[in-house]
Amino acid sequence: MHGMINRALQCFLRDTYGAQTWAEIAEAAELGFDNFEAMLAYPDSVTIDVMSATARHFKKPVESILEDVGTYMVSHPNVEPIRRLLRFGGGDFTEFLFSLNELQGRARMALPDIEVPKLTVEPDGEGQYLLVCSHDVPGFGYVMLGVLRAMADDYGALVFLEHQGWKDTAEEVIHVYLLETAFAQGRSFELVAADEAVE
Repeated sequence: MHGMINRALQCFLRDTYGAQTWAEIAEAAELGFDNFEAMLAYPDSVTIDVMSATARHFKKPVESILEDVGTYMVSHPNVEPIRRLLRFGGGDFTEFLFSLNELQGRARMALPDIEVPKLTVEPDGEGQYLLVCSHDVPGFGYVMLGVLRAMADDYGALVFLEHQGWKDTAEEVIHVYLLETAFAQGRSFELVAADEAVE
């Protein structure tokens, strides 16, 4: 598993629950180190051990934790660049959804060896879409569930999301029901971040 994925999990735990909680989970997972290096690759078993230790620590299903990681990746101030990257995908939630079809390619342009799942979005009736998440390791679909919930809030859209499980074809499917595109006021977004603006 690419180090950035593991690093994201570590940062989620540290930023949400504190450094002590992360240290306890790292010890329970028997990592033998304190920090993941973003540019290194780790065996999938390491990621699974951390997720299992996290689930035991919080007494929550792994799926719930993965969804929380997805929400964190969009909503926490410490990972604002990820939110900005996703918001560049479109001016509204529908445009954002279809931009996910190119997310794997865009990510690999930045990091050629990163293991981003292939995402495919297709219309499935009026205001309905199917997001197919293809990856050898199950669970990314739950991360995307959290990402989609947070991005819907970001755009001010009202959505209902239904994870339809892991298929034998190494795919997870999320049914997206877009009930209203402008249900609430979304979070403000500027093309250029304040600290990047030219004076």
